[in-house]
Amino acid sequence: MTKISRLSLTVLMLFFMALVSCQPAGGSQKAYNSLPGPKNIIFFIGDGMGFNHVLAANYFEHGVASAQVYEQDDWFQGAVATYNAITRIEDGDTTYTTGYNPRLAWSSASYLNRDYTGSAEGATAFSTGRKTFATSIGLGPLGDTLVHISQAAKALGKSAGVVTTVPFSHATPAGFAAHVNTRHDYGLIAKYMLFNTRLDLIMGVGNPDYDNNGRAPEKRNARYIHSLELWEQLKANDGRTAFELEGKTYRVQDSNGDGQPDAWTLIESRDEFQALARGKTPTRVLGIPKAYSSAHYGRDHADNETQPFSQPFNDNVPNLEEMTLGALNMLSKNPNGFFVMIEGGAIDWAGHDNLLGRLIEEQIDFNHAVQAAVEWVEKYSNWQETLIIVTSDHETGYLTGPDHPGQVAQAVVNQGRGMLPLAKFNSTDHTNMLVPLYAKGPGTHILKLLSSERDPVRGPFLQNTDLGNAIFLMWGKPEVKVFYVN
Repeated sequence: MTKISRLSLTVLMLFFMALVSCQPAGGSQKAYNSLPGPKNIIFFIGDGMGFNHVLAANYFEHGVASAQVYEQDDWFQGAVATYNAITRIEDGDTTYTTGYNPRLAWSSASYLNRDYTGSAEGATAFSTGRKTFATSIGLGPLGDTLVHISQAAKALGKSAGVVTTVPFSHATPAGFAAHVNTRHDYGLIAKYMLFNTRLDLIMGVGNPDYDNNGRAPEKRNARYIHSLELWEQLKANDGRTAFELEGKTYRVQDSNGDGQPDAWTLIESRDEFQALARGKTPTRVLGIPKAYSSAHYGRDHADNETQPFSQPFNDNVPNLEEMTLGALNMLSKNPNGFFVMIEGGAIDWAGHDNLLGRLIEEQIDFNHAVQAAVEWVEKYSNWQETLIIVTSDHETGYLTGPDHPGQVAQAVVNQGRGMLPLAKFNSTDHTNMLVPLYAKGPGTHILKLLSSERDPVRGPFLQNTDLGNAIFLMWGKPEVKVFYVN
């Protein structure tokens, strides 16, 4: 694709964005829509998931490649470039990234180790359509507050939620809802998401009453939930809309647009998550499973453990499939539709730790959640009204076949079903590698149109910001009130 063609697409997008931004903030759904688009969007993110992560899980579970429902011919399949706009702002000096060079990605073993993104700025790019700087949550390169997809959904009268297998105040879920300067202030993010957003649903761990094995800890830690003071008030589950914290009063938002604040209903047990997938649901749900920093990844690890699932998952903690089905049942009660981001958060953690067995576990858990969502669409919705997107914020671990760097970025090698593939980690950090993109439902033609750059191996690819902007093209980008907390 030529530079002129890319420029033409950009001009087209800006034209439509200008049209939708002129709509009044209190308008109807009909007023906001500019292009035909989905009623519902289910946005899956495998944090740290690269092409080889998907392939490794396929080989172990099925013994063949392209085994997932999202890898079939009736799905759009592409790739995403994930780099930031800026890597560092320090002492008035700004360091910009150099983008992604397809030729160097497949010829230089060290090229992909630089200019990589993080989960905070990766999620922000997806959610707002803007590339930004490292650790930023919902803020642009100049510190400007950006509109999230979830906020656009709420302005349209839709429901919105975030789901993750890691703490709900971690970078990816926060990057779809909050506006804070750094991803590292978990307590501030938790407080922001609970009191400064209109989200209908939040699911993620961070439970102070349990450790990573789902047992009572020696000492409670409320790092991911803000404070034990807040946690005890949430656990009361008494319908309160005002919370007393540090001598101040914090009030929850009106989530359903009736002019009244809506209380959070806390669920913790696996039975409660499973029940959420059936029948009536509360107005607003805060789901905090009985685990501290990850749903299953952080459970005890045996010496020399390599085989996936050799240690069973925590039996009192839901898997991602169960969380997904509960979220879909709850959010779909809104006749106007919904937006939900669902993250397999610990794929990334396994990549950082270079643990192939645990990585495959987390990838399989993620794949099963996508499969469950597809079955939900085909039973309770349809492909004319629901769009599923499956992608990643970045690749973690530089996972390749065993002959890298002799064969740069080689694919992992199949050893048969139930056997670990031949594979090699080449980093304990993120990379600037292209990541996979799969989509099915209304709007996939726009993603195909925006895939205007080309990689010699992965073929056409688009930018991470194109996903958010494609959704804004279909849903509109209304003027909404945003809060910035430093």
